[in-house]
Amino acid sequence: MVYNDIDSTKKAFVFELDNVLYPEKDYLYQVYYLFASFLEYTEMLDPKAMVSLMTSTYEEEGHDAVFDALQRQFNVDAKYAQNFQHLMANAKLPLKLLLYQQMLDLLQEIVVDRKKLFIVTNGNPEQQLNKIRQTEWHGLEQYLICYFANEYTPKPEPDTIHTLIKEHGLQLRDLVMIGDSKNDEFCAEASGIDYIEVGNFISVPLK
Repeated sequence: MVYNDIDSTKKAFVFELDNVLYPEKDYLYQVYYLFASFLEYTEMLDPKAMVSLMTSTYEEEGHDAVFDALQRQFNVDAKYAQNFQHLMANAKLPLKLLLYQQMLDLLQEIVVDRKKLFIVTNGNPEQQLNKIRQTEWHGLEQYLICYFANEYTPKPEPDTIHTLIKEHGLQLRDLVMIGDSKNDEFCAEASGIDYIEVGNFISVPLK
């Protein structure tokens, strides 16, 4: 699917961030590397082995299982959970986050066509903003309008979409949401706006 396949009457596009505009693992893996380096310095643990464990745990069980796996395998003190969470929200990444090429092309075409671009993202607002600030937008950042759903009510609740529509003088028929989860799909349905699964645009694995 490409931009020209989308209803040309749409005036605004709403995107989730993680695994829609860029691969979330690109952020997480860099944070895992930084955290392993921190534990190497403070506890003299093997950073390569920790990174390997964290990435494999993420792939097999998800991010929420990562710190527990470190505790079990390396006897990491529970006090470091706070450091892990702080780093997850505020890390200065070694490398910029890169958009999926297909999504970069799509965003550029939307801007050229003078349509509005919104990011409506779930999750810790501090962390999500940190990701946005460290993404290579190729100049598109000046056109982005970001809403952090947790500051209203997280998706699938439609509150953020209703706020967006009101603040920007839009109609329901003007919007289309592009996401990757049931939360996004149900949010679009509850809001009364069209929804497109991101898999229609990108051909790479989401993890």
